[in-house]
Amino acid sequence: MQDRFRADVLANTNNRIILDRWNALALPDGWLVAGCLFQTVWNLQAGRAPEGNIKDYDLFYFDKDDLSEHGERQVQAHVDEVLADLGISIDVSNQARVHLWYESYFGHPYQALRSACDGIDRFLMPATCVGIRPDSVYAPNGLQMLYDGVLTTNPLTPYLDLFEQKAASYCARWPSLRIARTSRAEV
Repeated sequence: MQDRFRADVLANTNNRIILDRWNALALPDGWLVAGCLFQTVWNLQAGRAPEGNIKDYDLFYFDKDDLSEHGERQVQAHVDEVLADLGISIDVSNQARVHLWYESYFGHPYQALRSACDGIDRFLMPATCVGIRPDSVYAPNGLQMLYDGVLTTNPLTPYLDLFEQKAASYCARWPSLRIARTSRAEV
């Protein structure tokens, strides 16, 4: 299933170009993550253009030696320069510093992370916990729920208010998705 996921993700031209320029991005523990991946899969399943309705492209990295907002902005500026010709919105986030701002932004506590993959593990829905880089795919919950369109809460981030907002937004754009109000183990 990882081969299918990689092929689907690469059907999105922006994802393919980002991964082609990976070395130039030079992100420590870097991953292309989130909506640009799982929404590409859902677009393909819905018969839409792979790039359709994707708001932004998220890149995670992990730099515990620079937890400053300034450092993260410098990395964002570098990424923006490398990918400027794509004409897409790109968000870069140092997962080593998410715990410093998450609660004030989302209203819920967030523990300090040890790697970029820890951040992927904590997406609101297990089906969307995916990341890719040129040499690997990271999907800690597997890929079946993603391809089945099953949205359920993540026990690592059990914030029902945030889950319901995001799930409603996804279901409005991809009506074939379904919300399962059970734990991942029960799905």
